[in-house]
Amino acid sequence: MTMKPEDAVRYEVRDRVAVLTIDFPPVNALGEPMRRGLMARFDQAQADPAADAMVIVGANDKFIAGADIREFGLPKSGPMQSEIQAKMEKADKPVVVAIDGYALGGGFEVALAAHYRVAASRAKVGLPEVNLGLLPGAGGTQRATRLAGPAVALAMILGGNQIPAAKALQLGLVDAVAEGDVTEAAIAFARQKVAEGGPWPVVIERTDKVTGIDPQFFADMRAKNAAKWKGMVAPFKIVDCVEAATRLEAREGLVFEKEAFKACNDAPSRAAQVHLFFAERAAAKVEGVSPEIKPKKIRSVGVIGAGTMGGGITMCLANAGLVVKLLDSSQAAIDAGLARVKDNYQTSVARGSTSQDKVDAALGRIETVLDYAGFADVDMIIEAVFENMDVKHEVFRKIDAVAKPGAVRASNTSALDIDQVARATKRPQDVIGMHFFSPANVMKLVEVVRGDLASPETIVTAMAFGKQIGKVPVLAGNCPGFIGNRILARYGAEGDVLMLEGSTPWQVDDALKEFGFPMGIYLMRDMAGLDVSLGVRRNAIETGAVDPDAPDFVPLLERICEAGRLGQKTGAGFYKYDGRKASPDPEVAEMLTRISAEKGVTRREIADEEIVWRVLLAMVNEGAKIVEEGIAQRASDIDVTYTFGYGFPKYRGGPMFWAEQQGLDKVLAKVREYEARYGARWAPAKLLVERGEAGTGWKG
Repeated sequence: MTMKPEDAVRYEVRDRVAVLTIDFPPVNALGEPMRRGLMARFDQAQADPAADAMVIVGANDKFIAGADIREFGLPKSGPMQSEIQAKMEKADKPVVVAIDGYALGGGFEVALAAHYRVAASRAKVGLPEVNLGLLPGAGGTQRATRLAGPAVALAMILGGNQIPAAKALQLGLVDAVAEGDVTEAAIAFARQKVAEGGPWPVVIERTDKVTGIDPQFFADMRAKNAAKWKGMVAPFKIVDCVEAATRLEAREGLVFEKEAFKACNDAPSRAAQVHLFFAERAAAKVEGVSPEIKPKKIRSVGVIGAGTMGGGITMCLANAGLVVKLLDSSQAAIDAGLARVKDNYQTSVARGSTSQDKVDAALGRIETVLDYAGFADVDMIIEAVFENMDVKHEVFRKIDAVAKPGAVRASNTSALDIDQVARATKRPQDVIGMHFFSPANVMKLVEVVRGDLASPETIVTAMAFGKQIGKVPVLAGNCPGFIGNRILARYGAEGDVLMLEGSTPWQVDDALKEFGFPMGIYLMRDMAGLDVSLGVRRNAIETGAVDPDAPDFVPLLERICEAGRLGQKTGAGFYKYDGRKASPDPEVAEMLTRISAEKGVTRREIADEEIVWRVLLAMVNEGAKIVEEGIAQRASDIDVTYTFGYGFPKYRGGPMFWAEQQGLDKVLAKVREYEARYGARWAPAKLLVERGEAGTGWKG
């Protein structure tokens, strides 16, 4: 049954202030009954001689959640949001909004049309539409710019972040912050404004924050972010709209924004970003675990290893407000690790991405220890030591001797069998893999690797902990390489075969970069260090995962390392380097020519399109196998893994989404074509065959 407008927005007068209470379950969205009710209650308040001012508040500690998803895809009826905002601006009585909970998207756009904004101290505001490939389309870009200036508006809208009330007050986005009851505070604020007398400020008519702005400010913003925003429409349109607020009349700016919103809505990148928005949220859910199983509380963490990875993990934890104990084998190793941590923090301060006060607070949460006994009271212990099973076993036995019952023991392994690690302990149920990505203080992804021995409580704790420290957690099963590195091994090998047939490292990399990757396979390997790649390859050969005698095995990595070329750090790898600048190397091309001749392969010209299709389809086919084996819970988890951890362009939605966009029937046909040409390595996954032949998406 549809709610009556008069019930969706209640009316009362308190201390000569009309209080309009939005009570439209479940989240006070801008549905038709609420819009009709708000318009009617405005008219009532305007005509009420007992009311000198108006306060708009949301019931149940919520303001307005934004658009009503129940109306998506249906024809609009009733008053539009823009009509509500215009009525608020034209009111001859001061209009104050009382913000509790969240005022995001359309909810904050409504608040921006009020004369004044009072927020509860716990409230958060923001315009997060960019996360869905959109921009605020109900005046958000125009009013935010005119209220707080272009720099604040761009930071808020491009970041898509939720801004706490205290910060919003500092930025000029709200007028007051209330520690107690926000409705009472807003009523008192409204009475004060009545006593002071009008006129009441209309945000859209303000010009003090938008005059004298140098157009170069916007040109610099576009130029600085051009590479980062490649393939996306919304960020560029947001800059256009904020600039429009500085050079157009108010109403012209609103028209400009509507046209920009439509361009974003029609862009192909929007579907990809919407997919990732929901995929990220789905990835955090653990299937098959009772909702009664709750995560343990993690307040303190021990980190073993003060190297690059351990130091990055330590920063991440300290930034999240956790007490961290950092251990290494010697004081010298700890001192060197802390020095790197402090250097990283100072770089962030110099860049303006954090403040010295926050850095000092984070460093104050880091304690160093030289003995495992220092971990006796921590809630979780994360090891970040050398990727060797014997070393891991030794570390976990030492952890076992001191850890309190129930403490989570996490391994930052990137490929090792997590159950084999767990068997070195007396409490294998408390052991989990947490594969952080380097640099750990920057990269958002963490693969949570569950073995057969981990308890459901440990699994849900690790996933919740990932979110607690600001990461994007993806649950992976236990297999060599888990999700990310297993796929990387497969498409990296396909890149090698492309070089065997006639391509070069730089052609493969350039083709992938043109597709949207920030860097290609071989530049990435050079940056990581080819000794690392060689170690991984030797381990794969020892375990039988790679056959060095296979016709499609390409020994270029071995030849390069034998020549002392270990990547960027030695000035040569797949590329040659002048500092950090990479350039093609004829010596590597000659190595490839010799290898092709040894293998009896006639080299040919390979088009960039073939490179992209073979690399991506190698990803997709391996991804389908990972889903059918249960290593990934869902296909979209692979998209989250690759966009947040491996540089897959977000505007393309991830490899599995990209495959759906091409059509799984077309993808299957192409994989079968490659299987006929190249053999077993291209055998299509059963899931791909099933979905491709049915003409469906991954969900069926």
